[in-house]
Amino acid sequence: MSIDGCSIKVVDAERVATVCERMPSAEDLTDTADVFGLLSDPNRLRLLVALLDGELCVCDLAAVTGQSESAVSHALRLLRAHRIVAARRSGRMAYYRLEDPHVRMLLDLALTHIQHTEAIHPERDGSE
Repeated sequence: MSIDGCSIKVVDAERVATVCERMPSAEDLTDTADVFGLLSDPNRLRLLVALLDGELCVCDLAAVTGQSESAVSHALRLLRAHRIVAARRSGRMAYYRLEDPHVRMLLDLALTHIQHTEAIHPERDGSE
C-alpha cells in the first residue's frame, strides 16, 4: 500500500471545487510554464539579473555575463519574442531592459528565496 494513496476520490469536496474554480486555463498554465522555462536557463537568467540595474546594450551584456555577443543576441531575441525584455534603438545601438515589472518581481523573489534557504540538489550529486 502506498503512503501517498487515497482510498477515496475526494476528501474535501468544497475545497476541491474552490480550487477548480480558480484554476487557470490550460493555455494560461502553458504560457506560465513557458515563462518559467525561459527563466530556468542560467545564461538567460544572468542576462535578466544584469538588466535589474537598468538597460544595457548587447556588448555590455556580453561583458557583464561573460557570454559571446552572438549568444547574448540569440537569448535576447527569445526573451524579446516572449515580451520578457524590450529594446530601445538609439542610432545603430539597441538597449535592452526588462519589459514587465512582474518579471522584476519574479527575479527579486527568486533571488531573495535562494539567499535565505539552502537548497538540496539530489539530482546534482547523484543521490536520487
